[in-house]
Order: sequence, then structure tokens, then C-alpha cells
Amino acid sequence: MAAQLITRFKNITPDGGVIELVVWKVPQPVPPTQHGYKYRAVYALQGVRVVGFDNERGKGDHCHLDGTEVPYVFTSVEQLIEDFIAAVAARREP
Repeated sequence: MAAQLITRFKNITPDGGVIELVVWKVPQPVPPTQHGYKYRAVYALQGVRVVGFDNERGKGDHCHLDGTEVPYVFTSVEQLIEDFIAAVAARREP
């Protein structure tokens, strides 16, 4: 089985921010993860990553919040999307 695109979204906000999310179903988990998804989600403002979620090979599931990298517990694509939206919204509110 080849990788299958699950979802892809990209938006440019009125203030010039970039919000992008891409999720793939992959034939083999990305080590050290155990699930079958490869994903990246980012909110960047003026070229600086404010929020990021990904599962980089060798690092596993983690997120970047305000310049700090922390572990992330991936449970489902739906939960990933909700968590990403919530993290972005919390940082975009005045």
C-alpha cells in the first residue's frame, strides 16, 4: 500500500499567518510511533513557528508551542485536528 493523503488544509490569515495541516495514512508506522499516520501541522506568523505538531522519524509524536518542544500523545486524526485548532486559537485570541 502506498501512502494515502487523509487531509490537507492551508490558510493564510488576514495578519499574514500561515495555518497548514497535512495527514497521511502510511503503510508502516514512522518510528518510534506505533500508529500508521504521518502528519505535520503548523501555525507560523511572520516566518516564526508559533504552533507545530508532527511525528518526525526518530522523535515520534511531539508538538512545538511558543518555542518549546513537548511530547504529544496521538490518539486519532480527529483529536490531532482538534488539539491543533485549539492551540492555534489560544495563540490568536487578543
